[in-house]
Amino acid sequence: MSGDSCLHQLQPQTGPIVSVSSVPCPKTKPCTYRGVSGSKYVQLNVGGNLYYSTLQVLTRQDTLLRSMFSGKMEVLTDKEGWILIDRCGKHFGSILSYLRDGLVTLPKSRQGIMELQAEAKYYQIKGLIDLCQRALQDNKEKALCVIPVITSPKEEERLVQGCKRPVVKLLYNRGNNKYSYTSNSDDNLLKNIELFEKLSLSYSGRVLFLKDVIGDEICCWSFYGQGRKLAEVCCTSIVYATEKKQTKVEFPEARIYEETLNALLYETLPVPDNSLLEATRRRNNCCSHSEEEEAVELRERVRRIHIKRYSTYDDRPLGH
Repeated sequence: MSGDSCLHQLQPQTGPIVSVSSVPCPKTKPCTYRGVSGSKYVQLNVGGNLYYSTLQVLTRQDTLLRSMFSGKMEVLTDKEGWILIDRCGKHFGSILSYLRDGLVTLPKSRQGIMELQAEAKYYQIKGLIDLCQRALQDNKEKALCVIPVITSPKEEERLVQGCKRPVVKLLYNRGNNKYSYTSNSDDNLLKNIELFEKLSLSYSGRVLFLKDVIGDEICCWSFYGQGRKLAEVCCTSIVYATEKKQTKVEFPEARIYEETLNALLYETLPVPDNSLLEATRRRNNCCSHSEEEEAVELRERVRRIHIKRYSTYDDRPLGH
């Protein structure tokens, strides 16, 4: 090993790992750190993760680590001379990278950034605390997904034809209602809109979701793959009461999940063959499955395809 900027994380040695506690155990001893004669490297055991670093790095900024390794406070060591720090070692490499270079690659997830910020606060590294705080704020202000709203048929054609991803469009326009609604139609319309929002939050990176508020239908789903229309699920119908017509809005949840499942098969070329598409179709009507049970089953099938084909995505399971 050479150079003050070197950092090596080592695999834990065999045998029990000794951690710091408020009362030192027999295998540890408190001492004031004075360094090791003839060596510029420091051996660190952070929550079972073993590191080598240098005094120059550890004392570079005014932090808790400087106090530990400049003789201002006691540290605990085991019988082999490893300095014991009773913290999770998951992000300690990032801590040392920031002390060494003043830069660090932040974790991709919000949870990871929050964990790193907690460690930075413990070690009193103000610059890293501020860096994590800015990243969390920026992440919070970013839109979770962007859903285009269709303003003309030409715009819809352009978006569908120009998108390599599957497309799911929900048309809802309550203003087109010429008749009174049935008793539960308002609730069902809201359920369709809520499902659309849920799907768009879960799969915005894989599917282009479109809203259409200028069409003639009150509530209708359309599904596209590789630039062509795959299916349509119309959720409205006219029913006749004693003396008047009524508009009925339905919430065919299982059918919507089924067509979403089929659309996901068009994410990559080549397009699925007919046998694969047939395998995703609903069971025959003779099967004794309720609509709710079938919706749950279809959600699980979509989730399995999602995990199998895109296991590296950080998406939530469809419908959750």
